[in-house]
Amino acid sequence: MAAHYEQDAYAWALEQAGLLRAGKLDKLDIEHLAEEIESIAKRERRALISQLACLLTHLLKWDHLPTLRSRFWRLTIQDAQAKVNRLLNDSPSLNALLPDLMSDAYDDALRAVAIDADREPKALPEQCLYTFEDTISY
Repeated sequence: MAAHYEQDAYAWALEQAGLLRAGKLDKLDIEHLAEEIESIAKRERRALISQLACLLTHLLKWDHLPTLRSRFWRLTIQDAQAKVNRLLNDSPSLNALLPDLMSDAYDDALRAVAIDADREPKALPEQCLYTFEDTISY
């Protein structure tokens, strides 16, 4: 089974699903199944960090580049807020990780704003001044 996993992950996944549904648990590739399940959890975590970074990027720009504010920009903030809420509704256990995720996302947001605004990241607050509640209700 391990070679099959390495050769064709798609076919392997379908085969494993079929074995699970058929109750043939002794035939399952347990090690690779565990890796795949863990990768799903990591993907969900990364997706939330990415969306939080997007939201924080917009908030930093809104607060630190006021001359560029527009209705469109406000709508992008609302869109990012909705996407963060959707991710947390789909995976509520990620709420417990929010402080760490916000920190990771803020680091990403600082870099993005520095690139977009052609500013040194040091011109922006080094530590995240937004709480999660602030970002969602902004």
